[in-house]
Amino acid sequence: MLSGRTTLAKFLVEQLRGHTGQHDLVSLLNNVANAVKTISSMVSKGALDGNLGSLGTENAQGEIQKKLDVLTNEVMLGNCEWSGQLCGMASEEMATPYPIPQQYPQGEYLLVFDPLDGSSNIDINMSVGTIFSILRNATDAAPSEQSYLQAGAKQLAAGYALYGPATMLVLTLGQGTHCFTLNRESGHFVLTHPNLKMPAHTSEFAINTSNARFWEPPVARYVKECKEGASGPMGRDFNMRWIASMVAEVHRILMRGGIFMYPRGGKDAALPDRLRLLYEANPMAMLIEQAGGMATTGRQRILDIPPQQLHQRVPVILGSSNEVKRIIRYHTEHDNGIDRPFVSPLFQERSLFTQDC
Repeated sequence: MLSGRTTLAKFLVEQLRGHTGQHDLVSLLNNVANAVKTISSMVSKGALDGNLGSLGTENAQGEIQKKLDVLTNEVMLGNCEWSGQLCGMASEEMATPYPIPQQYPQGEYLLVFDPLDGSSNIDINMSVGTIFSILRNATDAAPSEQSYLQAGAKQLAAGYALYGPATMLVLTLGQGTHCFTLNRESGHFVLTHPNLKMPAHTSEFAINTSNARFWEPPVARYVKECKEGASGPMGRDFNMRWIASMVAEVHRILMRGGIFMYPRGGKDAALPDRLRLLYEANPMAMLIEQAGGMATTGRQRILDIPPQQLHQRVPVILGSSNEVKRIIRYHTEHDNGIDRPFVSPLFQERSLFTQDC
């Protein structure tokens, strides 16, 4: 496929040719893309439509909803409920799954999504996004909440949209990670970054350091070593970035490498984990792995976690494979009681005497 010449519609037909349920899955992903175009237009208008600010209501997790949280949720539902591919949807903004109305035909797929990731940034015109994942309903019966509780490895497709200077749609169907850019003149998403591949090594990390006092020792150890730079065990200087929008963080990492961490620990002791497994961690983990990276909680591959609840939260560490492997090792060493104190870089990982991970 030639970059810049393949539309999303053509790409989907080529990627899914011969697959069971090809036409339904193509139609569903085109509906998601249409929702993304509508949301892009809403976000780009900013204050002009009077949609900024808070509603004063709370979502299923007790978080204050922005006006656009609710509006974008309605856009996703309205674009995807009617055409016969879905039997249900679940969203960050809804406490329970959304059944497809009886007047519409029922399909075999389930759609889970975060309609506006990073919405705390919307009032200051920073990048936000939409995250989505597609699963197959395992039975012929109408889906229950249990139907959605599938490990991430069972995802049929996953992706996100980034509403930045350009609107981009990043997608995987289990055959690589591909990035499309919205051509506003034609209204088509065009393939601009096929087969994204992340570098295994990186010198950039993203984490909210205001939570440093709550981190587990393996994470604190890794960040400390990054901050020590060339004079520490890493043997090189690092940059730190934090945007407070998972889509924006992951997009940067996909494009140039890096590591994103939202580890266990936070200001609210009742919520030690922040990111939702089904509609944030799982789709991002699939995209990252398909681009050659890794995604873990520190102790478990994210795509292997058996969900227990619709809005379950998990720690998330994802990005360039060598750095993720290092953090996994730090968790293993900590859990086994063999954390190593800091010593001279000469005797650490990037030394003459030991091999880097």
